[in-house]
Amino acid sequence: MTFLATDPLAASAGPAGAAMGTASTSQEARAGSQGQKATAAAASGPSPEQWDAAVALVEQAVAAGTTIGLLAHVNPDGDALGSALALGLALQSRGARVVVSFEAVPFGVPANLRFLPGQHMIVAPEQFPDDVPLVITFDTGSLDRLGVLAPVAATTPAVLVIDHHRSNTGFGTDLLLDVTAASTTEVVAALVDKLGVPLSEELATALYVGLVTDTGSFRYSATSPESHELAARLLRAGVRHAEVNLLVWDTRPLGYLPLLATALGRVKLWGDVVWTWVSVDDLEAAGVGLEEAESIIDVVRTAEQSQVAVVLKQDVDGSWRVSTRSRGKVDVGAACGLLGGGGHQLAAGFTSRDDAATTLEKFRAAVARTAPLTS
Repeated sequence: MTFLATDPLAASAGPAGAAMGTASTSQEARAGSQGQKATAAAASGPSPEQWDAAVALVEQAVAAGTTIGLLAHVNPDGDALGSALALGLALQSRGARVVVSFEAVPFGVPANLRFLPGQHMIVAPEQFPDDVPLVITFDTGSLDRLGVLAPVAATTPAVLVIDHHRSNTGFGTDLLLDVTAASTTEVVAALVDKLGVPLSEELATALYVGLVTDTGSFRYSATSPESHELAARLLRAGVRHAEVNLLVWDTRPLGYLPLLATALGRVKLWGDVVWTWVSVDDLEAAGVGLEEAESIIDVVRTAEQSQVAVVLKQDVDGSWRVSTRSRGKVDVGAACGLLGGGGHQLAAGFTSRDDAATTLEKFRAAVARTAPLTS
């Protein structure tokens, strides 16, 4: 496996392709059924019927020789992009034609994920074909989380949704939702097995990146025995775990350090919420992009006096991307859901167009409306 030193897509930014029409009546009907199944999956993983339907759908697309579209959520993290690239590599090993896409401004793979294998499959949103018969989404709890690519999923005849978020709305025509999985890559790994594709080193690396991302290197509470069992399989397939973890967690541009210092210098405790913020001007002064602010929450959340950590990161359009973490008593996923976002009980986010102070006030009000976690 060769780790890429640069992002081959960094110069591919451009406007999104034109929006497509509205979803077909048949897809809307099936999506309603999927919503009921999403609710059922809150207590269990995909049913045998859902697995059979998903495998058949993928097998038919591979046999037909048509292009299969794989979509990650806006500004993908390691779980979303690792899941898409892993299944893409598996399908290509079966002879399928595959394209992978996502929305990001500017368009490109996040710096800490540029070593991921399979990036030759990635295209910018405006280059995504408009006639694919099958779209598969990854780590995406709702249609709007696809950003400018949402119209594609809304009009494609068949949409397979693969996810592990409890807040999943059940969009699409077919669903593989397992809220007991610590990462979407765990669900993808099971699908790869059912498709009969052996684990290559590259495929295993893509899966491992998603696994370590969403388990916080196996530190988060969602980590399960199955997570460790999958990790063992992936290491046996050739994953260089020390190198992967170094690149995912411990490699940053020098400008990250003064940015972190700025954010930590502003930290305040408001009740049991510890919070800080990073502006566009801060990013420009540090010479780094917004993606470098993502990991600040992992430092802020260590304050023992708090139950919740919040980091507001300003985007170029003036909006705030808000990351939240809970130490166990507050369901930040539910609170963020009330504000148009979502995620997990202990890690979630939302986007706000209010000023920073108003954004934090609305979040605290949402927390007050959310039932506390009891375990």
